[in-house]
Amino acid sequence: MPDMATETKQDYNITIGLEVHAQLKTESKLFCSCSTEFGKEPNANTCPVCMGYPGVLPVLNDQAVDYAIKAGLALGCEIDLNSKFDRKQYFYPDLPKGYQISQFDHPICNHGKLSIGSKDVRILRIHMEEDAGKLVHAGAERLHGSDYSLVDLNRASTPLIEIVSEPDINSADEAVAYVKELRKVLLYIGVCDGNMQEGSLRCDVNISLAKDGQPLGTRAEIKNVNSFRSISRAIDYEYKRQSQILDEGGEVVQETRLFEENSGKTHSMRSKEDSHDYRYFPEPDLLPLSLEQARVDKARESLPELPQQKKTRYIEEFSIQEDTAAILTDSLDTANFFEEVLTKGVNAVKAANWITGQIAAYLNEHKLELSQTKLTTDLLAEMLELINKGTISDNIAKNDIINELLEHGTPVAKLIEDKGLAQITDESAIEAMVQEVLDANPKQVEQFKSGNQKIKGFFVGQVMKKTQGKASPQLVNQLLAKLLK
Repeated sequence: MPDMATETKQDYNITIGLEVHAQLKTESKLFCSCSTEFGKEPNANTCPVCMGYPGVLPVLNDQAVDYAIKAGLALGCEIDLNSKFDRKQYFYPDLPKGYQISQFDHPICNHGKLSIGSKDVRILRIHMEEDAGKLVHAGAERLHGSDYSLVDLNRASTPLIEIVSEPDINSADEAVAYVKELRKVLLYIGVCDGNMQEGSLRCDVNISLAKDGQPLGTRAEIKNVNSFRSISRAIDYEYKRQSQILDEGGEVVQETRLFEENSGKTHSMRSKEDSHDYRYFPEPDLLPLSLEQARVDKARESLPELPQQKKTRYIEEFSIQEDTAAILTDSLDTANFFEEVLTKGVNAVKAANWITGQIAAYLNEHKLELSQTKLTTDLLAEMLELINKGTISDNIAKNDIINELLEHGTPVAKLIEDKGLAQITDESAIEAMVQEVLDANPKQVEQFKSGNQKIKGFFVGQVMKKTQGKASPQLVNQLLAKLLK
């Protein structure tokens, strides 16, 4: 193993292909009626079918098929009306049947794409398959692991789709952007909950290096990477590992590797299998999957507005900046919140700026989702209307109101009354204060009259300080212009 502290001597082009496994959001498993609920007691969600007892027969979950079709359509794929299931045979303790039911040469979806910024990443195929179980390593910790492992088959036969990209990705940043955009699409169409911590979305990362003008190098596959940060770290480490092997004149071995979260390193797991190693053959207990075009058309009609479509519409319809529209559409909940606020007659740009500015900053700081706060669309609309009327200023809303709405959901009018936050809009009162500030700062007045226009901000600040931020900024500016003449 090369020393990872050593810098690579040469630059290599990195080529990345991703295989993303998304758990379909069905209530029951792919071939039996067992629950897919996460967090149950080990082996509670099992039956003879998903535990691989002899003589049992699988029955295909129709909802899973519809979800797979929907995912394929959302990703621009061709839907194969005649696909089939196959047995992928390998031995592992959490695979009770000794084979996995998957799709090999006739997957349900083919040839799609997903845009990340200005780049299109081609999608080779999407196929359906059942998940394996889970090994729980237990016992006393030893130098090389635990004493023993337990098998939990709750996850066995959970429905998955595997989304296989072409090797179109050329950096860790692009890989993360691709998985984020893919997760977003799956959440929008409601076929996967996208929970990477629970394993509902995880990916295998295939990486190879080559110099300019050379064919793709030998690839290594990193299995079951389950966070955006881990994807980035695994790719960075693997680039260094492979490049140093090549620098030293060695050859990269085709293999499957595991990413270790704590160390940030990948470790060899086994030599990489090819398709013939799995001895695929058609699943004899399931008929070929024959779909009617009407079923595909119905799924197409049920598709909602997708993230990229929504982002484009926000920019064109509401004249919102592209970065702002991207933040609004990053989460379906945020987009729905924004659109509901607009039904209350709020200005779209102002609503967007508040949601992606002060509100987003609060959520990031406290690691919360919008749905976990007390803020409602009615409260935000009320606050924006009072700003528009001049009852409160933007500064008062930012400093004294918005956090209260997020944390306690207190009505805005009550907050204003209880805290005495209403703007001072009495023109004569503000004019008197402006005059006091000018009288107290004759040197700055002379500087202004000598052409220093920027000093006007100093006067505004002094007036706002005298009024504890309650003076109407618009009136202050108007009266300053009048009195400085």
